[in-house]
Amino acid sequence: MLLARDNLALSVRTLRAYRLRGALTILGLTLGVATIITVMTLIQGANAYVEQKIANLGTNVFQVSRIPIAVTDFRVILRALRHRYLTLEDARAVAERCPACQHVGARSSVTLRSRYGNNELTDTTVIGHTAPMGQIDTRTIEQGRYFTDLEDQHDSMVCLAGAKLVEELFPGLDPIGRLLRLSNHECAIIGVYQRIGTILGQDQDNFAVVPMGAFEKLRGGRFSVILDIKASGSGRQFEQAQDEVRLALRARRQLGPGQPDDFYIGTASSYIELWKSISGAFFAVFMLVSAISSLVGGIVIMNVMLVSVSERTKEIGVRRAVGATQSDILRQFLTESVMQCLIGGAIGILVGFAAGVALRRFTAFPAEVQTWVATLGLILSSSIGLFFGIYPATRAARLDPVVALRAE
Repeated sequence: MLLARDNLALSVRTLRAYRLRGALTILGLTLGVATIITVMTLIQGANAYVEQKIANLGTNVFQVSRIPIAVTDFRVILRALRHRYLTLEDARAVAERCPACQHVGARSSVTLRSRYGNNELTDTTVIGHTAPMGQIDTRTIEQGRYFTDLEDQHDSMVCLAGAKLVEELFPGLDPIGRLLRLSNHECAIIGVYQRIGTILGQDQDNFAVVPMGAFEKLRGGRFSVILDIKASGSGRQFEQAQDEVRLALRARRQLGPGQPDDFYIGTASSYIELWKSISGAFFAVFMLVSAISSLVGGIVIMNVMLVSVSERTKEIGVRRAVGATQSDILRQFLTESVMQCLIGGAIGILVGFAAGVALRRFTAFPAEVQTWVATLGLILSSSIGLFFGIYPATRAARLDPVVALRAE
């Protein structure tokens, strides 16, 4: 019986002697493992990205809107368009009737043209806030201040600007105190927000925040608002705040006991669950493609190993003649198969991680490299080597020594 190190050394010499065959086998595994690693890296990164940015509502914050935000069924959205608007009166009523609510704010948005001097942006998102939004909004003010309750009550034409708006319209200038023209109105800039960056390729810094009274002048007409509500605490208090808001709005909108809500409550967890359901479907499809790639790689290994057994029949006969047992032959061919798969798996892991890092560095698509994914790749590649190497190894071990020695 051969020692493990002797069996390993023999396998290494054999792989060196048949380099082209080994390279083809390794290539098949590399493609399969690289595909799986890349998919896992992208999915994990996207999940973390959504949790950090898209679903970042803040601590103990939930939203109430006329149209569902976290839904994939377009028919639900069409039905919701028939619902009554949520209004500023609704926000005030909720603030009065919700003891578990610490802050109740309202917001709405519209896309307008912004201008300063000869510089202009045509797609600036103008967001109207009530004063309590200053305690709820998670964006950070880098320079200046938020507007006061008094400025909100008197419909003051003041605003806070996003980073891109400042860069494009006020290059090299201090924007604080300057008059920004939004549509046909001028607003004095009192604050600048810290850069947010992009979310799934969309720039998030071309915006301006104004008091809700100023927003009504800019927007004109009737519009629905979204309520942002911060509960007094987490856990039971968070759930209690949602129940109190639901009861207050149902009473204001005169909904009977059997009638469904004509508004929607969204939390960070509901947005994350929606994303996970979407990403889960993509993950299943990509994993199916990756599994097919791995299966093809395994079949390549088995075919190459079978060819190797046929070409090395005399070698097997000689080894059996000098005392090698069936177990020795079996272990030798299994070792060769697993070694090729581990090499292919390691290269596949490097390729997959390199693809993920390149996507994160050179594109806006998120990617997150995790150690456990590499471990999974090695386990997968070694499992493929064992599974698809068993039949060729068994066939080699069962060769009759006399017949093998006669082979040419």
